[in-house]
Parts: sequence; C-alpha cells; structure tokens
Amino acid sequence: MSARRQCCSPAIFLALFFGLSFAEKNLTELQERNSTCVKTLLKNYEALPIQLKANEDCIWEINGERHGNQTIRLIFSQIQFNPLSSCDKEYIEIYDGPSTNSSVLGRICHTEESIPIFHSSSSALTFRISTDSKNFIRNIHAFYYFISPESPSCGGYLTGPDGTFTSPNYPTKHPPFTYCVWHIETEPYSKINLTFSEIFIEMDANCKFDFLAIYDGPTSGSPLVKKVCGRTAPTFESSSNAMTIVLSTDYANSYRGFSAHYRSIPISQPNTSLSCSSDRMTITLSKFYLASLNYNASYLHLKDPTCKPIAYNPMIFSFPLNSCGTVKKTEGQSISYSNIVTAYPIGDVITRQKKVEIVVKCIMENNSTVEIMYVTESEHLENTSAVGRYNLSMSFYETDSFSKSIIESPYYVDLNQMLYAQISLHSSDPNLVVFVDTCTASPHLNSTSPKYDLVKNGCTKDDTYVAYPILEHYGRFRFKSFRFLEYYPSVYLHCEVLICDSKNSNSRCTKGCISRHKREISSYKWKGDAVIGPLRLKREESSMDRSAASSKVYPEESLNAQPQILYILALLVLATNVVLLVGLAAKHLITRETGYRYQKLSY
Repeated sequence: MSARRQCCSPAIFLALFFGLSFAEKNLTELQERNSTCVKTLLKNYEALPIQLKANEDCIWEINGERHGNQTIRLIFSQIQFNPLSSCDKEYIEIYDGPSTNSSVLGRICHTEESIPIFHSSSSALTFRISTDSKNFIRNIHAFYYFISPESPSCGGYLTGPDGTFTSPNYPTKHPPFTYCVWHIETEPYSKINLTFSEIFIEMDANCKFDFLAIYDGPTSGSPLVKKVCGRTAPTFESSSNAMTIVLSTDYANSYRGFSAHYRSIPISQPNTSLSCSSDRMTITLSKFYLASLNYNASYLHLKDPTCKPIAYNPMIFSFPLNSCGTVKKTEGQSISYSNIVTAYPIGDVITRQKKVEIVVKCIMENNSTVEIMYVTESEHLENTSAVGRYNLSMSFYETDSFSKSIIESPYYVDLNQMLYAQISLHSSDPNLVVFVDTCTASPHLNSTSPKYDLVKNGCTKDDTYVAYPILEHYGRFRFKSFRFLEYYPSVYLHCEVLICDSKNSNSRCTKGCISRHKREISSYKWKGDAVIGPLRLKREESSMDRSAASSKVYPEESLNAQPQILYILALLVLATNVVLLVGLAAKHLITRETGYRYQKLSY
C-alpha cells in the first residue's frame, strides 16, 4: 500500500503543478486581454481605424478635454463584420456616458444599412465591440469629436418643387468637422430627381473620412442609396417624395465641397390592394407607397414575425387564413379574418418615425367577401375596400363513401336511382362547417323554369332527400332521381349553403329546420351558392317505357326523329330490293334445271 502511494505521488504532484501553471497562464492571458481591450480616449477628436479578430470584446471610453457643455458626435463610416455572424454575438453597442453601465444609445451589427451616427447627451461616451468565434478579420473605422451648442449649423428643410443647395463656403473649401443634413420633401405622389453639378471632397476607396450619404426617405434612418466621396457628379432618384442628404467631414484635407439641384417628378397614385378568398389573403403594397411611409419591405412582417413577403417589387404577402397570426371573429351572422402588417421604426432606443400598422380585414357575407384595408399612423386612418367570392364546389359521387366523384357531364342516371351529392368549401380555416340550407331542382338555370324543392330552410321537402351529418368543410346529402312531368331532358340542382364556425354551439348550422320568411333568409350574411348539372335519364328498353314512348313524344327525341325514320325507311327499301333480286335469280335457276331448252326444228 505504501509503495503504491510512493509510486503515484510524483504523478499527482506533476498533474497539480501543470494544472496550476495552465490556470495561471490563462488568468494572465485574460488579464492581458482585458487590459489591452479597454481603451480610454482623451483627445478632443480622433480617427479610430479598428481591426478585430475572433472572440474579441473591447471597450472604448471617450473622456477627452472639453470646454463648457460640449457633447460628442461619434460616426462609424465603415463597418465590416462577418456577414454570417449573429447580431446577438457580434455587434457594436454605444452607451451614453463614461462606462458600459450608462444607458444604451444603440446597437449595430452586420445588417446595418445606413451610416450610424450617435450624439451623446453629456461630455462622455462609451462603445463596446464584441466578435464571435468565426475566423474573420473585422475592419471598422470610427471617428469622434466634441461639439458645442455654438458650433455653426448647416443643412435644413427644402419643401419647394425644385431648389439648389451647396456645402458650406462652396466653391471654396468646406470647414473641418462639417456635419450637415438636408431634408427634401415635395408634394405627395411625386418623386425627387437629385443632380450634383459637382462633388469635390476627400477621396478614399471606402469613403471613410469625408462623405456624402444619400438616403431614400425623410430621415437618415431611411434606406441608404449610396455613400459618395472624391470628385464626381452623380444623379439620384427617390422612390417617394422625400430624400435626405448628409455631409460629414473630418479635420483634414478640405476641398470645394458640392453643389446640387433637385426637382420633383409627379407620379401616379400608389398601388395598394387586398384580395380575399375563402382560402387565402393577399396584400399588395407598392414600393412607392412603402417609401412614402418611410419603410421598405425588410422592415415589415405580419402578426407572426416569421411571415415575410413572398415578393418585394411590389411587396406581396400571401398566406392561408388560418396562419400568420390571423384573428377570426364572428360578428353576428358574419365572420371576419384580420391581420396587421407591422412596420417597426428604425433604431434601438429612440426614433423619429411614426409607428405604422396596415390593418387588413376580410368579411365573409352575401356569397362574397368584403375586403377592407386601412393604415393607422398615429391617429391617421385610411380605408380601402374590394369584393371577392367564396370558393365552393359541388359534385356527385358513386356511393355514400364519397370517395370517387362523377366527372362525366351530363351525368346519365336511371329513373329512381339514388344519387349522392357533396358541396365542398375550399378554405384553410379548419373550424368552418357547411350546412345545406336549401336545394332546388329545375330543368333550366333561368328563373322562369319550373322548380322543385328538395330541402328548404333546412326542412326536407322531398321524401327521398336525406342529409348526412355535418362534416368539416363538406355538406352531403342523397336523393332519388326523377323527371319533370313536362318531359324536360335535363335536371339542374341549385343549392344554398350556410357556413358556420364549428366552435359556436348556437350557430345556424346546429338548428336544422327553421321556417322563416324570404327576407330573413337574405339577411343571413355568411352563405354561398353551388350549382351542378345537368342530370339526364338513360333510355330504358322495357315494354312499359316503349309503350309510354309511343304515346308521348319527348322534345329532345323529336329533334332526332326525322333522321332516324329516314334511316329506317332506307334500310327497308334496300332489303326489299335484295329480296326481289334473290327471287328472280332463283326462278331462273329452277327453269334451267327442268330441261326446258330452245331447239332447232327438223324439217
């Protein structure tokens, strides 16, 4: 036992030694990493070219020398994160104060489309950059400087149909630390053509130092059209009646700046529409309409955030009624389906955009759907409406298993044959049921033809009519075939069905037979119609039917009577001629066999 202890003691000692050494090394590396990744910036302004690798977590604290009530402007003119990174693991977070315990001004990740610019409320500001474990070189360029309320202002609001604006001091050099924002807004249902006659600012491949940023919308949070620098003269066009232009420069290499002219271009009213069926809801929003609300499709979704557009120009949502957070509501004798297209404002902490909700609603009534769409923007409300129809179909089936439908048309049946019919509602809502309220047979589809009720207001009128129990989206019944006494060749069925919510135990579909006036029937909104036909009788060969056929002439058969009679007479004449020819030939043969010949007489 003692020998074993002596043997193993050195091994244990070495393991502990190396383990402690490894832990001490890790602790030292962690301390070194933390010490090198917390930077205090004491200058009044500084450009920060930042390059980070995987698993970095660094903090920059800006506490430079300042005078009076100065604040800080921080600009991230270049952000190159791993495009496959997750925003919760790789990001820049900005704090309004001297440490990460201060309130958060915002967060940036690889999905950022605009040029992030932040303003502190005090003379201290902190930002932190975290990277994930993916092997990728991150390149970020930040620039900060202190500003005071007395700093020269530039930019402004331009609201006329056209106008001209320039950088400060143009055509001479622009001042250092220039930051100007121009907001252009023209008349509704117009777009903006922006032309630069000259741009002459510091040149850089990524426009990290001095740049012009053009945004397609009323704020710098709108979609970025392009970031421009160097010497050029481009032209841009907005998708709405608003555009924003930002000029930002640092402390070095000032040039002439820019000169620009804009003009408004009238466009047609934006295209928005809502289409409803008993199966789907389709929302269409034009690109211009979204831009007029200061949103693009990437910011929009339905109540269920996972439901995104299926197309983007125009933006189209198309989804089943029972999906994407759609809310179904029974309203008296009608039913409605509603959803909301939500547009989230840009920004994590503050925003100057209005919250916009596009409310869409389909109301099922009177053999159709009423489609309503309105937009809520604060207390602003717009309404549009359209009309659609239920999607119902009706088929005959071979047996009461309703497994194989009859596809032939016309459907030829025997007199007194049992027929099986099914009315189907094509809807994605699983909680709808179909109740066959009224079915009427007629020889024609016009309103003046004779009519015979199989069932009316849920009450059986034909002795052979039997309704099957309600089953989801199907209304099923059977009856025996018949013919009208006036001997019309066809029979059509016209059925009126009611559609109910299966969760409503007191719906009309559960009440069965109810006698009511015609006016009350038409007031029931949640219903639909289905028509099928024609049914036609087979020609029976029994003697009873032949005798009946001899005394009665069917209108349909009278149309074909003359060709059939002529055909039969032709056959009779042909047969008679054949018999005569055969008779003459037989007589001739018999005469020859009896020995009668012509002979020459001898004298």
